[in-house]
Amino acid sequence: MSLAAERAAASSSPPRVAARAGRLACFCPAGAPVEGEWRGVAALAGGFAASVLSQTLVLGLAPLAGLLLAPQASFAVLPLGALLLGAALATFPASLLLDAFGRRVSFALGASHGLAGALLCAWALSVHSFVALLLGMFWLGIAQGFSLFYRHEAALGASHAQRAAAIGLVFGAGALAGLAGPAVADLASGLSASAYVGAALAAGAAQFAAFSLAAFTSRRLPAPALSDAPAPRRWARMAAPTLVAGLAWFAMNLVMLAAPFSMIGCGVAAAGVFGAVAWHVVAMYAPALLLAFAPVTGAASARWLAALGLFVIVLALIVFIGAREALGFAAALVGLALGWSLATAGATLWLHEDAAPDRMMLATHDAILFACAIAGALAAFPFAR
Repeated sequence: MSLAAERAAASSSPPRVAARAGRLACFCPAGAPVEGEWRGVAALAGGFAASVLSQTLVLGLAPLAGLLLAPQASFAVLPLGALLLGAALATFPASLLLDAFGRRVSFALGASHGLAGALLCAWALSVHSFVALLLGMFWLGIAQGFSLFYRHEAALGASHAQRAAAIGLVFGAGALAGLAGPAVADLASGLSASAYVGAALAAGAAQFAAFSLAAFTSRRLPAPALSDAPAPRRWARMAAPTLVAGLAWFAMNLVMLAAPFSMIGCGVAAAGVFGAVAWHVVAMYAPALLLAFAPVTGAASARWLAALGLFVIVLALIVFIGAREALGFAAALVGLALGWSLATAGATLWLHEDAAPDRMMLATHDAILFACAIAGALAAFPFAR
């Protein structure tokens, strides 16, 4: 065969995928097109919704369980701190596992940690073990760290024109889960002698649903569309959206943890706290649905969306500072969640439009967000006294 013929045959053959440690089987090359793109987005949205339902129950449970089991009142914020620590530590493994093994294995692994953590929390509440509660919350946090990558997978798997819609649909699915939160909490409390144990078991059931839905996500290993800019410049472009989102996460976790303690101080029952947290979670994700229908495209539009989110957060903080009754605290929670949703969705779109992130950049971005969340939780220590 002539040299020209060999070159023609080589160019017509399918591209070879470089072998890598950890990639045991590859059904399709990274970035290869997959049929039924929106079916894949629907599966991601379903898995994210199940994860958010678990999150709704856990966010209401964490401060109340901390007050119940902590050896002293100031330690009541530690369960949420353990949750956020687990989420922060899971970001790098989640990103690398998604690259090596794909969506199905990685999201199923994350949900399995959440299921185990919820069961451990239920046992800890039954035997009044604060250390076991912290470990269970840590495992639930690992699941949350994995679940946050649903939005990145939606962005990576969509075309440039459909990226905002894909992020909006996945985020918006969380709002439906938040609406179901109070009903699930009431049902769980009726099935168990303890409302807290029932909430933990319901969170485990939601994680099992996320585990099951992971099988319906595509095998696709999306390859980030890197720009021609050198790596230092792309990392520098990541700084602005990360800073905006980090501020939003700090403020949200500060008020999200401080408000339940303040509501309890006002005499609000546990069911009322769960209800306020559920509406808070609905407001965290519902505004992102606007991305599915509004013409939000390009980094410039994403910047305005993120800036609007920070403005709403400032207004919510003012309401929280002046709140003296349950309604005021609930309004602050909802307003803060609205701002967080806009800031996070805008920063996510901004990141993917401007920085063209690779897997390590995505993991670093999310790890910084959870670090800011931990700082916000620690700042809420005085409210637990």
